[in-house]
Amino acid sequence: MAVYIYQLTQWPHFEWDSERLATSLGKLRYQHGKLLGRMESLGFSLRQEASLENLTLDVVKSSEIEGERLSAAQVRSSIGLRLGIDVGGVVPADRNVEGIVEVMMDATQHYKQPLTRERIFGWHAALFPMGYSGKDKITVGAWRTDKMQVVSGPEGRKIVHFEALGPEVLEQEMEKFLEWLNGQPATDPVIKAAIAHFWFVTIHPFDDGNGRIARAIADRQLVWADETPQRFYSMSAQIHKEKDAYYKILEETQKGTIDITEWLEWFLGCLGRALANTSETLAAVLAKKAWWDQHSGRELNERQLKMINKMLDDFKGKMTSSKWASLTKTSHDTALRDIQDLVVKGVLVREASGGRSTSYVLEGTTAVLTGISNSN
Repeated sequence: MAVYIYQLTQWPHFEWDSERLATSLGKLRYQHGKLLGRMESLGFSLRQEASLENLTLDVVKSSEIEGERLSAAQVRSSIGLRLGIDVGGVVPADRNVEGIVEVMMDATQHYKQPLTRERIFGWHAALFPMGYSGKDKITVGAWRTDKMQVVSGPEGRKIVHFEALGPEVLEQEMEKFLEWLNGQPATDPVIKAAIAHFWFVTIHPFDDGNGRIARAIADRQLVWADETPQRFYSMSAQIHKEKDAYYKILEETQKGTIDITEWLEWFLGCLGRALANTSETLAAVLAKKAWWDQHSGRELNERQLKMINKMLDDFKGKMTSSKWASLTKTSHDTALRDIQDLVVKGVLVREASGGRSTSYVLEGTTAVLTGISNSN
């Protein structure tokens, strides 16, 4: 039978090899400094836009790790409203979207506030507003009252990957955790983020949502390390890319010894790769700014602004006149007039293919607006 880390007499006094981590920490500090310097040169509005994109990624990808797919447009709109950023039209968000956005925004924007039992309960209640995880009724806004196992496989052949602490010790275990978390940092702030993630997910205090809350806590600590609530990279997006390795290292570290060097090493490596991958998000933000700079001065109505921003941001698939009308809440005729006006103004360019369903691109980009019917 496996001996879990919390069963060791040294728990929760983790050990790690500082020398082994020194090179990774040095590289991270260099990457981080370089990124912040680059962002500082862009100006406030672009930093806000980049932060919006990365917060959206964090929310969407943290949920996808747990198998829940959220609408990126809803998440982006919800975060934009909270940050006071114009996202080209409000997209009404589902309650489950609002819940995870509430958690992430509270964790990152109010990171200097102590993380208390009541605050974490509020996060959990926001994740499960109806008191259900799927079809299962769960304890919400309180520590779990039953045993917890992380399992996989079909019924009768299930594999137990981890068995969490019993419910009778959760109160005292969480008190220890929160006292440490809110105390003066005795370790590097990035190391503290990694330890906080691992410690919380090992306690596994809730019936569900432990992974999302653990990642929110880690993001809160990374904000401390960054010394800015603006987010210029997404740790959850990188974890999502490396999901199998993430679960594997968590499982391995929770068994055997009190030494968590391998987990810390993996976390630092994943963070480094997240920092390296910011170029994709930043490129999209800069491309959007360049497009608007090129087309500034044109008189556009609110509907056209909304659709152009959607095409520059996250539009996928074919656009029909009826879809344009639906997204802008106008008639079919009004949608066609909007489109034709943009063609005349040189904002949309008609592709050469022609035919019954004409395709358009935003001038100066490769974003395709296809399938707009020429007829009513």
